Amino acid sequence: MGSIFTTIFYQPILNLLVFVYNIVPGNDIGIAIVVMTIVIKAILLPLSKKSIESQKSLQELQPKVDEVKKKYADNKEEMGRKMMELYAKHKINPLSSCLPLLIQLPFLWAVFRVFRNGLTNGSLDLVYPFISKPEALDPISFGFLNLSEPNIVLAILAGLAQFLQARMMTRKKPAVKTPGAKDEDMAAAINKQMLYFMPVLTVIIGISLPGGLTLYWLITTLLTALQQEFIFKKMNKKNDNDHEDDNKDQKDDPKVIEGEVLN
Repeated sequence: MGSIFTTIFYQPILNLLVFVYNIVPGNDIGIAIVVMTIVIKAILLPLSKKSIESQKSLQELQPKVDEVKKKYADNKEEMGRKMMELYAKHKINPLSSCLPLLIQLPFLWAVFRVFRNGLTNGSLDLVYPFISKPEALDPISFGFLNLSEPNIVLAILAGLAQFLQARMMTRKKPAVKTPGAKDEDMAAAINKQMLYFMPVLTVIIGISLPGGLTLYWLITTLLTALQQEFIFKKMNKKNDNDHEDDNKDQKDDPKVIEGEVLN
């Protein structure tokens, strides 16, 4: 299993980093990491796009989900059936937002190993023959930043980027309030805690990782936030157009027109 992981994930990412390192100005490892992050993000774009779209769809459906939970709180079997009917009606798979993230985990682990080994005098024996192999990867970026060692500034920046991304998600969340319901308030409180918990956790983890990996984390989070904003705007525009079309169809419907005349 280890050799399969090395061949499929670790070795290609290591070679991508070395290749970019060889061609960027001054062989700057920081610039190489930024370029490599953009390339990996582009490769995983279909997966991350699917995940963000699924999160958005689930988020918009949440008020109806909460209504079902409240209505059938005393009948778990009926609740489960109604939930499945609701998801089927809106053509949403509740697991579709998680699966793309799970598929990306091997890539993230491979990146972690590359930065852990490659930036600390690790072996470059796995570099492909057709790629020029340097004696070692110089971990100093921009002339002063050692990316082989933990960096608290990068960790804090990664945490702020995580907060920005999470804030964008909660900002888009529709308000839910059903009469007499208290679970919505509890869910809102949990979401608010997660909004701050994840960035803090990112900083705590980031200060223990090589600076190169934290830089990768930072750039990935920023790119995801930009992608998230773009997809949300596109989906909102599509929803607005669909609503306009529905209203137009209703106005053009002879039955609706006849009813208006009779009234």
